[in-house]
Amino acid sequence: MILDHVQIAGPPGCEDDARRFFGALLGLEEIEKPEPMQASGGVWFRLGKQELHIGIEDPFAPARKAHPGLRAAPDELDAIAARLTDANAPVEWDNRNPGVRRFYTSDPFGNRLEILAS
Repeated sequence: MILDHVQIAGPPGCEDDARRFFGALLGLEEIEKPEPMQASGGVWFRLGKQELHIGIEDPFAPARKAHPGLRAAPDELDAIAARLTDANAPVEWDNRNPGVRRFYTSDPFGNRLEILAS
């Protein structure tokens, strides 16, 4: 087996904020949801061969511990952290995993994300 996609939740009406954060800020490519699934809202992004799905949950509660880990090229990690900082998103560096540079951030809805390079 291989990982096909990860889904995290967002509140109703979050699609534009998700596009700005995951698309414009993190540089992920948006992909179209299948027609029968579009009515439920949300937005999908491609990450290499895998996908990140933002699904709508009502009532919504952010995932503050569970999180996707997004791998960046080593020479891109600092630039991503700078873009997030400039956009007033949190950037919390963590050096507890030897040989891996990483930080945690949160999407506009409070979901935890790990950005890493090794």
